[in-house]
Amino acid sequence: MTYLNDIDISAIDTINDHLIDEFYRAEVLQNILSKALTYIDERVKDGLTLPYFADIDIALWQSKPKALDIYITDMVEGKALNLEARGKDYATNILSYPSELPASVIDLMPALPLGELIICHEVLVREASEQNKSLAQHISHLIIHGVLHLLGFDHELGQAEQDEMEQFEIAILARLDLPNPYLA
Repeated sequence: MTYLNDIDISAIDTINDHLIDEFYRAEVLQNILSKALTYIDERVKDGLTLPYFADIDIALWQSKPKALDIYITDMVEGKALNLEARGKDYATNILSYPSELPASVIDLMPALPLGELIICHEVLVREASEQNKSLAQHISHLIIHGVLHLLGFDHELGQAEQDEMEQFEIAILARLDLPNPYLA
């Protein structure tokens, strides 16, 4: 079983505390992450390789608590970060920055750092409206999507990778009693 021992949620100054309390409460995000990591653990036991953690012993991966940083940003900073990270001059919904620590360092740490997710809240609000889904559903989906990126899965590599990642997302969302986000 995977335990998320540390989730750090922070935000740019333009995001107020009320918004964080309403949409990004630690206990809600921990539930989403717990479901995602439990699902991934089950798949690892069945032979799934985590691309960014392929050099980590499976027993270490499964026994070590995980840590995740989440940063909520606005459109201005989101656009600048996306331009810097991906060369795209617009704010995107979520950016994923894997920890990229070597196995020898992770072995010494009390928790396995997954990395950081940067969420542009305004983009999520717009997308949820456009997709006729609740903001909570969309946030759940994007957190799962981002965590999969932190593990090394990448839907932009090809159709097989996209299909695999989408199937993981659908299965994890089902464990949260949330619908398939890819159905119209």
